[in-house]
Amino acid sequence: MAQADIALIGLAVMGQNLILNMNDHGFVVCAFNRTVSKVDDFLANEAKGTKVVGAHSLEEMVSKLKKPRRIILLVKAGQAVDDFIQKLVPLLETGDIIIDGGNSEYRDTTRRCRDLKAKGILFVGSGVSGGEEGARYGPSLMPGGNKEAWPHIKTIFQGIAAKVGTGEPCCDWVGEEGAGHFVKMVHNGIEYGDMQLIGEAYHLMKDVLGVEHDGMAKGSVFEEWNKTELDSFLIEITANILKFQDSDGTHLLPKIRDSAGQKGTGKWTAISALEYGMPVTLIGEAVFARCLSSLKDERIQASKKLKGPQKIQFKGDKKSFLEDIRKALYASKIISYAQGFMLLRQAATEFGWTLNYGGIALMWRGGCIIRSVFLGKIKDAFDRNPELQNLLLDDFFKSAVENCQESWRRAVSTGVQAGIPMPCFTTALSFYDGYRHEMLPANLIQAQRDYFGAHTYELLAKPGKFIHTNWTGHGGSVSSSSYNA
Repeated sequence: MAQADIALIGLAVMGQNLILNMNDHGFVVCAFNRTVSKVDDFLANEAKGTKVVGAHSLEEMVSKLKKPRRIILLVKAGQAVDDFIQKLVPLLETGDIIIDGGNSEYRDTTRRCRDLKAKGILFVGSGVSGGEEGARYGPSLMPGGNKEAWPHIKTIFQGIAAKVGTGEPCCDWVGEEGAGHFVKMVHNGIEYGDMQLIGEAYHLMKDVLGVEHDGMAKGSVFEEWNKTELDSFLIEITANILKFQDSDGTHLLPKIRDSAGQKGTGKWTAISALEYGMPVTLIGEAVFARCLSSLKDERIQASKKLKGPQKIQFKGDKKSFLEDIRKALYASKIISYAQGFMLLRQAATEFGWTLNYGGIALMWRGGCIIRSVFLGKIKDAFDRNPELQNLLLDDFFKSAVENCQESWRRAVSTGVQAGIPMPCFTTALSFYDGYRHEMLPANLIQAQRDYFGAHTYELLAKPGKFIHTNWTGHGGSVSSSSYNA
C-alpha cells in the first residue's frame, strides 16, 4: 500500500538525521539501506515511535511510495550513485523523481540529469550542508536539476530546511542541471577559505601578540568578534574549540597534529576557477595551505635548517593590533565571497544557467557551515542590483573594505615582518590591489609573448586589433595563430 511521501536510501548518520527531520515535519518516509539489517536496527532504535517505514528491497520501497515517487540518495559520491540509479530506473515510471543529496561532482549531476530526462525520470542534484546537526534540525539545501521536479519536492525541502529572519527557508531552486552541486562545491570552497583565514588570525595572535590560549578563550577574542560583523558559525565554534580542555585539564587544541585533511570539494572549486579563468585566488591558497600543512615531517626537517626573521617582542598596542587582525579577517572574507560569486557568475555564463545570487546567499544564511550574518548583506547587495558585476562594487562592501583597509595592510605587513605565513590574507590583499588598478604590468607580459613567440598584442588605442612587431629586426613579421587556452 503506497503510504510514504518520500524514500531515502543510505542510513549513515546524515541519512538517518534527514529522515527524522522529515518525520518531525509530518512527512512519511520509507527508509532503505544496501545492508538491509541497518533498516531494522534504525526502525528499532533511532526511528522507534515515529511514522518512518522500512523496506527490505528496492521493489518493496518503490511499492510503498505515493506518485510521483520521490527518492533521495544519500550514498557515497561516484559509482554508488550510478549503481543505484541503474537499479531504480526499471522500477520507476515517467515523472518519478530521483534526488542525489551527496557531494557529487557537478558534471556527474549534469550527465545524470540528461540521461534520466531521456528516460522520462526527473533528476535533482542537491547540495546539503550543515553536517549531522543541520541534517537533523535544519540544513541548508541547494537543489538543482530538472525543474519539473521542484513543485513536487518544494514543500518537503523548504519544510525541513533551516529558517532565518522571519522564517525564510534556507532552500530555494538553484538552477538547471548540475547547478545545485556546483553551488555546493563553491560553498565548500568558501568554507576552506573561511577556515584558513581564521587560522591565520589565530596564528598572528599566538605568535606576534603572544596571546595564550587562555587569553583567546576566556572572555575570548573570538567570542567578542562573534558580536561584530564576523558573527558566524565558524567564529563561534572557534571560540568553543579554544576553550575546550582535555581530560587532564589542559587545552586540547595545542596537542592536535597540524596536518589538515581534505575531501576534495575545495580542490574542485580551485580547479573550476582555473578552468573558467576566474581569479578565485583565496580558495586556491586555502587548498594549497592544507597541502603544505600535510607535509608535516618535511616541515619538521626544514624548521631546523631554514631561518626566518629575528623574533622581536611586539611593542605596539595589543588591543589595537587585535582590531587590525579582526578587520583584516573581515576584509579578506569579503574578497573571498566576491571571488566565489565571480565563479558562480562565470559558470552560469558557461553552462547557460540562470542563477539567483541573492537566493544563494540566503540559502547559505542559515543551516550550513558558512552560515553568518554577513551573508544577509550579500543578499541585500543582489536585491539592490541583481546584475551586480562584483560584490566589491556594491556600496556596502566597497565602504566596508575601505574602512578595513589600513588595518588590513598593517596586519599583513606586521605578519610578513614577523615571518608568519598568511597565504589567504596576502592573496586577498593582492587581489584587491589588482582589481582596483586601471593599469597592470600585463602589457609587459604581452610584449614578451609577442617577442619570443609572435603571440601578438593589442594597443590601448585600438582594442580588438591584434598586432605583431618584429622586435629584433630579424624575427620576421608572421604572427602565430591566435587562441586562448
